[in-house]
Amino acid sequence: MKIYVCKNYEKMSALAANYVAAQVLMKPESVLGLATGSTPIGMYEELVDKYQNEGISFKDVTTFNLDEYINLPKENENSYYTFMHDNLFDKIDVKEENINIPDGNVEDFETYSKEFENKIKECGGIDIQVLGIGNNAHIGFNEPDDHFSNTTGVVKLTESTILANSRFFDSEEEVPKKAISMGIGTIVRTKKILLLASGKGKAEAIYKTVCGPVKPEVPASILQFHNDVVVIIDEEAASLLDESIYERV
Repeated sequence: MKIYVCKNYEKMSALAANYVAAQVLMKPESVLGLATGSTPIGMYEELVDKYQNEGISFKDVTTFNLDEYINLPKENENSYYTFMHDNLFDKIDVKEENINIPDGNVEDFETYSKEFENKIKECGGIDIQVLGIGNNAHIGFNEPDDHFSNTTGVVKLTESTILANSRFFDSEEEVPKKAISMGIGTIVRTKKILLLASGKGKAEAIYKTVCGPVKPEVPASILQFHNDVVVIIDEEAASLLDESIYERV
């Protein structure tokens, strides 16, 4: 696990975008795993700039998103379908048929989840997976639990996650209580992982993820077992870490 600490959110976002852009330049037909939430927005802005001003093309890329709310229409302003199109997909040359965002409105989630997993396998697996992290160290929508989830499926959101996400809705009551998410196993089977975090509110989660014991009560701690993880955080998110374990960039 490599840990890079950047001075601020802007530098963190630029470095993360460089990693994703390098993957696409190295392998134009890359399979990208993408995340939503406020943390990766800066990275997406940097990638759009690289497309518009540096000639990086995403026309051969395939994408898989981590998660989506259940029973929220994809046209809803708070759906992750809308988020990804507004912040990235509508601004680059990725092909619509190569975009894979979990569908939170299917009738049979068990069958659909298996099909989603199979599609990842058929594409050769995810080359680089971008992750944010929740205040309770969830990744995707995999909440603290007594076991690590293996594959994509329906998850129940904790009160802390619902409260954290309520800032995007008009009220806490409007936040969906369930989501469909890649499982922990799905995430750790990706070839490379890029974990992003910003702000003091993420400091404890980052500390437990990289320094604490590996346990399902801290979902992101499983990343300690992955052989290619890059953690990119700002100074506030790194505030509980010993300087000896990271590199300032």
